[in-house]
Amino acid sequence: MMNNIKNNRSIWPVLLMWLCFLVPAHADTIEKGVDVQEIVFSHIQDAYTWHITEWNGKEIAIPLPVLVKSEERGWDLFLSHHLHHGQVHHDYYLASEGEHAGKVVEKNSRGEEVRPIDLSLTKNVCGLFLSCGILSFVVLRTARWYKKHPNQVPGGFTGVMETIISYVQDGVIRESIGKEGYRPFSSYLLTAFFFILINNLIGIIPVFPGGANITGNIAITAVLAGCTFIAVNLFATKEYWKEIFWPKAPIYLKLPLPIMPFVEFFGVFTKPFALMIRLFANIMAGHSIILALTCLIFITASMGFAVNAGMTVVSVLFCAFMNCLELFVACLQAYIFTLLSANYIGMARIKE
Repeated sequence: MMNNIKNNRSIWPVLLMWLCFLVPAHADTIEKGVDVQEIVFSHIQDAYTWHITEWNGKEIAIPLPVLVKSEERGWDLFLSHHLHHGQVHHDYYLASEGEHAGKVVEKNSRGEEVRPIDLSLTKNVCGLFLSCGILSFVVLRTARWYKKHPNQVPGGFTGVMETIISYVQDGVIRESIGKEGYRPFSSYLLTAFFFILINNLIGIIPVFPGGANITGNIAITAVLAGCTFIAVNLFATKEYWKEIFWPKAPIYLKLPLPIMPFVEFFGVFTKPFALMIRLFANIMAGHSIILALTCLIFITASMGFAVNAGMTVVSVLFCAFMNCLELFVACLQAYIFTLLSANYIGMARIKE
């Protein structure tokens, strides 16, 4: 495995970007001490600025627009750099602790810290716009080629897209849902596959415009799982619902206590919940592990040159391995989400 990593030259540019991104940003922690938890969560959580790096003690970041509505003062729009370093702007500030830590809050007339209605353009929202733009470009470029060359075999980028689409549609969607009823769901499932794949790949890139932890945000995965939940239950057959409320089981498991109907009905909600948690946990865990391994360089900085040099080599090698694994997981999780969604839809479409 280590020989494969050493021979895989494509991973080193990504790894070097990680180190160039993190080392200047946290060089001051060598003297002050390292808070690994703070470093990790500051990079994987959403933010009102798009942090790039720090240089000579100055933060290089892109301020994003903050759009909030106070219960008492109405709408307000300003750039997020007005809230840096504990500043208060128009009575708004970033909470430093509590359930609203890192979010824009205000003090109401009773002196209570409350959250306004927040429609700000955060880093994850910008990342969503970026990924949706890339997805639209990829799809429209492929469709445009086929429109111009209807009777030709594609090659290059279009050929790669055709291979991926054909495999997902024929090997996953059609096999799971069935040859007769898969077409109405094919567009959604292919879109979900490429949307998750693109966001996973963007999250691996540590420098602007990458680095947004989109699929590592449980709100995003919840929406994706909710779309599958709607597709499964809205277009389910009556046989599916009959199996939910009156499953094929011994009568004593259904009457007088509806044990099996309760279990089956509970399963309607556990399936999308599993989709949500699986994608969220795998992506967030991968980012957290890479950041924690990188922090070894700072943790051992005060232990002497020999220890620090040795742990730096260990950190680099493990980060290279984790980047290879993250690239694999980025593709695998997009495939698994599409496969399970197709399976759930297929089970709901089965007729007696």
